[in-house]
Amino acid sequence: MTQAHFYQLSDDPQANDIAMLACDLVAKCYSEKKRLTVLCTEQADAEAFSELLWQHPPERFIAHNLVGEGPSGGAPVEITWANQTALRSIVINLAGAQIPNPERYHTIYDFVPVAEADKIAARTRYAYFKQAGCAMQFFPASALTTK
Repeated sequence: MTQAHFYQLSDDPQANDIAMLACDLVAKCYSEKKRLTVLCTEQADAEAFSELLWQHPPERFIAHNLVGEGPSGGAPVEITWANQTALRSIVINLAGAQIPNPERYHTIYDFVPVAEADKIAARTRYAYFKQAGCAMQFFPASALTTK
């Protein structure tokens, strides 16, 4: 059964950067030897997220590539955008988009932003995943930065 994890962002601007929270999540998954896809809205967003991952210290290196680049079979962390299908069983949704066929994934990570319009869109995704039979979990975003 697909696990859908939603992280509620706080009103604190310091703890409200979805890309940085996603980097923490990618680092956690990578340290657990999990292969995953990060879904971004467009190519520029994917490239910017890739740059964020390159900023990790060398001892916390995260092997990643943009979809279609890198070694055959891709790196453990694949960054994609637009309507490209996630190839890994774990997806981090930075696009704020509905993920078709959620049942084909093991785990989907998503975020609930503070802005009301974005919050409504996240609630719609939550309801969609729940209706699709996903096991739903809800956490504060601070859970991602707790060491």
